[in-house]
Amino acid sequence: MALDPDVILDRRRLKRRVTLWRTLAVIAVAALAALVVGEDLARPFVRAHVASLDIVGIIVGDEATVRALDAVADNDKAQALIVFIDSPGGTTYGGETLYEAIGRVRQKKPVVAVIGGLGTSAGYLIALAADRILIRQTSLTGSIGVLIETAEISRLLDKLGVTTDAVKSGPLKDTSSPLQPMTREGRTVVQGLVDDSYNWFVDLVAERRQLPREAARTLADGRVYTGRQAIAAKLADELGATREARRWLEEQHGIPATLPAKSISLPSAPESALDWLTGLAKKMVFSERLRLDGLKSVWQPDRL
Repeated sequence: MALDPDVILDRRRLKRRVTLWRTLAVIAVAALAALVVGEDLARPFVRAHVASLDIVGIIVGDEATVRALDAVADNDKAQALIVFIDSPGGTTYGGETLYEAIGRVRQKKPVVAVIGGLGTSAGYLIALAADRILIRQTSLTGSIGVLIETAEISRLLDKLGVTTDAVKSGPLKDTSSPLQPMTREGRTVVQGLVDDSYNWFVDLVAERRQLPREAARTLADGRVYTGRQAIAAKLADELGATREARRWLEEQHGIPATLPAKSISLPSAPESALDWLTGLAKKMVFSERLRLDGLKSVWQPDRL
């Protein structure tokens, strides 16, 4: 029995609808898969760019940043690196580690440091690794030097009727202990540590800024400089920020200012609720600067 023409038309319309929905479903699945693995799929097709890295806050040892910088050094698509710095400094170890990592990038491609509101102590040390240093007129930089700080609370303990004792392997083992005054011999040893790292810092300033060592040492008395003062002292090269950095890269290295900028992404470890609460409590009770261990190169206007 022949089908009614209206029935045939209905079946054809139904078939077209089913085909449309199946096609949309396939496209949706493909799009979802692309989102999941898109980064891995796109990596071979990343085009030329200028890498950028922000160094903000207290500087400590950071292996994730070092690995990211090494990846930039080995990435042929990264034509240059711009490092934005807004930091009072931190540990000498952290500054040295980042200085060396940025230096490895500099050996393969141009690097520009841009100092934001603050680039002092270890923050300035990191800037020294760049080919060129840019700074704003009212930015602060300098504070070249090293320090070791401790507290001494023995007289307070005496008033509270508390006595302390220590069994030590040598007379200098408890140097810088807060439980007793520092001896003359202990102070000499600690001063030697500070002087050695200070001389290393001054040598870097003299070498990277092409200054006579005595001139570098004169500038490295711990004071801070505004951007204009830093340029006059040859601690920085030019007033400006990222726009001027891109212009310099184009004029001096032929890297077009139209190239896209790509921020260096740093992996972050998952944080448990307990870790988050512990970190929050520490921030409420203690300044981050107070928890820095070892030699420090950090500007401390409030003497925390």
